[in-house]
Amino acid sequence: MARGDEIRELQKHVKKLERKVAFLLDHLQLNYQEESSPGITQEIVDLVRMGRKIEAIKLYREETGAGLKEAKEAIDTI
Repeated sequence: MARGDEIRELQKHVKKLERKVAFLLDHLQLNYQEESSPGITQEIVDLVRMGRKIEAIKLYREETGAGLKEAKEAIDTI
């Protein structure tokens, strides 16, 4: 099998797996969140989900010692 063909087959396989995972998450009513930044605790995620983003940024800064810009960027990944 030529290298290009092999890559295309692998890409198809990955897409198929992504669809299966998305289906399972939806069917089981689960949310998947990639590990975005170290220091993002469940409490911070909960604050963001409740619309309390500024509090989440403050808490992230307290827990990690990050600056405002870094904290905002980390929280924006949630």
